Amino acid sequence: MVVSKAQDYYPECPEPFLVSLARTGDRSAFEELVKRRQSRVRNLMRRFCNDNALADDLAQQVLLKVWLNLRQLKKISAFNGWLRKLAVNVWLHYLRMNDALKGASEIVGTERPSRESPGVGMDLDHALATLAPTLRTCVVLSYSEGMSHREIAAATGLPLGTVKTHIRNGAKQLQEVLAAYDEQKELDAS
Repeated sequence: MVVSKAQDYYPECPEPFLVSLARTGDRSAFEELVKRRQSRVRNLMRRFCNDNALADDLAQQVLLKVWLNLRQLKKISAFNGWLRKLAVNVWLHYLRMNDALKGASEIVGTERPSRESPGVGMDLDHALATLAPTLRTCVVLSYSEGMSHREIAAATGLPLGTVKTHIRNGAKQLQEVLAAYDEQKELDAS
């Protein structure tokens, strides 16, 4: 007779149950949470920074912070928002530590797309990379993560009006970059 351990059933457990167990220090429950969430955290970080290696490092920092701070989570039902806020905080900390304003006159986000050669293989991630970091953060949180303007303002510490402006300007810049790409693609096809 084979005796199963409770951990054998973790892959089928609802997430709130796993969060509860992980809060008590259950490493197996936390491991299952990581399996479920690491891809999403890594994708969010990749959209923020457009660098796979850096995204992996930042995602690892986020998941470490989750393990170290999980006991501070007051409501288990708030885990998703709490995790997202940790991810945003790790990204903003990275920007601060790497002096995001150094060489401000050379910020990529201020460049306009070239109509002649928008670049081969341009896609949404490449288009996002053309935005300044704060614009990119607001756009990704709004469109990719589905956060409201108020939630983004709370997560980033930016004023609500600034968040709205960043989203509007970022979306406009993305439209310009992607329109230039579409035009180039049509020219290449003819």
